[in-house]
Amino acid sequence: MAEWPVHGKIDGPIVMIGFGSIGKGTLPLIERHFTFDKSRMVVIDPSDKDRALLDEHGVRFVHQAVTPENYRTLLTPLLTKGEGRGFCVNLSVDTSSLAIMKLCRELGVLYIDTVVEPWPGFYFDPKTDPALRTNYALRETVREEKAKNPGGTTAVSCCGANPGMVSWFVKQALVDLVGNVGLANFNEPTTKEGWAKLAKDLGVKGIHIAERDTQRSRNPKPMNVFVNTWSVEGFLSEGVQPAELGWGTHETWKPENARGHETGCGAAIYLLQPGANTRVRSWCPTPGPQYGFLVTHNEAISIADYLTVREGDKVVYRPTCHYAYHPANDAVLSLHELFGRAGAMQEEHHILDEKEIIDGVDELGVLLYGHAWNAYWYGSQLSIDEARDIAPNQNATGMQVTSAVLAGMVWALENPEAGIVESDEMDYRRCLEVQRPYLGPLNGFYTDWTPLVDRPGFFPEDIDESDPWQFRNVLVHE
Repeated sequence: MAEWPVHGKIDGPIVMIGFGSIGKGTLPLIERHFTFDKSRMVVIDPSDKDRALLDEHGVRFVHQAVTPENYRTLLTPLLTKGEGRGFCVNLSVDTSSLAIMKLCRELGVLYIDTVVEPWPGFYFDPKTDPALRTNYALRETVREEKAKNPGGTTAVSCCGANPGMVSWFVKQALVDLVGNVGLANFNEPTTKEGWAKLAKDLGVKGIHIAERDTQRSRNPKPMNVFVNTWSVEGFLSEGVQPAELGWGTHETWKPENARGHETGCGAAIYLLQPGANTRVRSWCPTPGPQYGFLVTHNEAISIADYLTVREGDKVVYRPTCHYAYHPANDAVLSLHELFGRAGAMQEEHHILDEKEIIDGVDELGVLLYGHAWNAYWYGSQLSIDEARDIAPNQNATGMQVTSAVLAGMVWALENPEAGIVESDEMDYRRCLEVQRPYLGPLNGFYTDWTPLVDRPGFFPEDIDESDPWQFRNVLVHE
């Protein structure tokens, strides 16, 4: 764009927690799209390896970990320095999103994060009940806080690419479907109940967050190094959690190791196996049919919950929803290596940056399936070349996240007293309007593919041919 729009003024301090790949990519977007007092911006991180970049930008750096013991005393003076309403941008790992969110709301400070992150130890404790290590359990802690303290200063929970942007894609895809399925007297919904009824009326049985990352480095992956296009720590954390999915009302079968939850919204189940070692069949426009990993994500639960139709206490409609992620090939090799090492994490981690990636696209969208037109994918097809041209310090994967953080910040500034919100509850049109310049081609594709198509057929399979879109057919049985 010849001139980038300034979306608003942040008249208080900005505190960014975490300066990994997403923090580095978010910084130039904040500088580009907001006016603010740079003397009151600070970045906090336990690693100082990218200190030089902050020095170049004239941003203060605090070389310290945010911990359960120090987060109040460390953050409070930074968030309240001077006049105006501050903004906390939490892009870290190993910090409690809920604890920091509550502090910010106590102080009247706007808040955003990309995940409900716990304090250290949560993901990797083998003694913890698997049900308590789920994103369902983490999300419920935020839902409980919202119910206990409704309204107040805006805190945007889970607003990255996914979770986050993909919830806005779902609404756009539903609106697109209306034109082809032919619902009479259509008025775009404005409430949760309205969107859920629309999904039900369209006959959407389920939603894959269907992603294919084809970015590749000029250098082959070394042994015993986990290579990824975004946070290795973040991917490893979610990858060892149980596989989770929003569980649809059309499903007639569950895996033997599936478990439900006794409390909460009831929208999801989990499997007694790690998500990064659970494969599903899915579809993306460029590769067509593909295997993806059923890695747990907040959006699998929040979208299924948001699109639930109830009659009294009875659930009469809910779509199945889950991630179907084919990461960059180096990350696939890294996962294969990790599980081959009996789950022992590689000591060295490496994130491919925009300088070493030679080509590739991160094709991230939502596949709405089971309706009259079979399946419809809508999403971003952002290439590394486009990402380089648009903004510094990030690859295609990172830009889909950082631009969603930007959109969430704009929405929070424009709605500063909305309380605790998830991306499903935000104005999808406004958020995509802000984010669109950073997403490359945004396209929709219909496909006649189903999970029953192109199966090898060499051995007998326990599948349901009466309904192609049963999870029984989607799950890859080992």
